[in-house]
Amino acid sequence: MAHLSTKTYGNDRGLSCTSRQWAADSDCHLLHGYSLGFHFVFAADQLDTRGWVLDFGKGGFGKIRDWLHFMFDHTLLIAEDDPARADLEVLGEKGIARVRIVKGTSCERVAELTFHEANRIVSTLTKGRVWVESVECSEHGSNSGIYRSHAAIERAAEAEQLQAELTASE
Repeated sequence: MAHLSTKTYGNDRGLSCTSRQWAADSDCHLLHGYSLGFHFVFAADQLDTRGWVLDFGKGGFGKIRDWLHFMFDHTLLIAEDDPARADLEVLGEKGIARVRIVKGTSCERVAELTFHEANRIVSTLTKGRVWVESVECSEHGSNSGIYRSHAAIERAAEAEQLQAELTASE
């Protein structure tokens, strides 16, 4: 089993981001904003020389923090399939918004995007020693979406099976 560590970069950090769910049958189809929060689970089979999975300072999580601010700090997320994409991109062209084109603007899609970027960053920084197990993106305390790797799901299932076998043999 791997060592796990977590990092919460909460809604209070001020990653004020605007987006819309263009296909929603609610007010969510309108532009609206949240201060996004993130919860990361990192894993490694081997700890570093300090006994850590990941350095949460500049040399580790700091690179993820920089990317979070680039992507979500006072930005406008536009889904690549938004029918109003061209109109919204004009806001960026006029210097009114920092536009980021993404696969989707739901918490689930933002968690997925963040998972892949965070995993790329930590894999590069640690030469593959650390990987991301999951990322949770929250709009506020009530709504969030989680993206978990297939490998994490498989490891959890294996651990549950092993636990069941150990319990049965007692």
